[in-house]
Amino acid sequence: MYYFDWTYVVLVMPAFLFSLWASAQVKSAFARYSRVRNSRGITGAQAAQALLEAHGINDVSIQQTGGQLSDFYDPSKKLVKLSVYNDTSVAAVGVACHEIGHAIQHAENYFPVKLRAAIVPITNFGSRLSIPLILLGIIMSYSAYYWYNLVYLGIALFGLCVVFQLVTLPVEFNASRRALQGIQELGLLAPEEEKGARKVLRAAALTYVAALAISLAQLLRLLLIFGGGRRD
Repeated sequence: MYYFDWTYVVLVMPAFLFSLWASAQVKSAFARYSRVRNSRGITGAQAAQALLEAHGINDVSIQQTGGQLSDFYDPSKKLVKLSVYNDTSVAAVGVACHEIGHAIQHAENYFPVKLRAAIVPITNFGSRLSIPLILLGIIMSYSAYYWYNLVYLGIALFGLCVVFQLVTLPVEFNASRRALQGIQELGLLAPEEEKGARKVLRAAALTYVAALAISLAQLLRLLLIFGGGRRD
């Protein structure tokens, strides 16, 4: 007999489809505006350096990295890695300045960044153990029901992943806001070009919303399936 998992269809599948759409949006926006050369001809690295200097940050270095959309800021090393290092496109300036937005957050002790960094170890721990604990609790509960508490512990640990995704949203949105503000104030892009950078960053932000939606859907699914006690 086949079992129809309505919780997956109703909760997880829509979130997964939204994630695919968000990923397609950011790839499309980046592909479009990576073909548009900015009028000043500045590279991603030059835009990033200009924004760092504008905020008086002189202890963050910028290096090139391979791949596409693999850019990131490492606060432990105070290092920005840019795949758009030598790219003179509108998209490159937007992406590079977004990463500098994270460096500015770190320099200014932006609270959501500090909070996210604080919960990373716990979140990593929870993400690794949540499902094994749920499975172990189900199996062991057939010998003694109190073992089912492991299921609740596993669900709680998975909930930490949702908290992490939730805290990530203001961090990413704020980094994009700082990036666009810096682009405008420094005149790194012409007004029409700013709109292109904004579209790229907005599309990228959707991927973080999608990640939260998937985590939240999975948490709700676990609660619906296992939250009411052992299924005999």
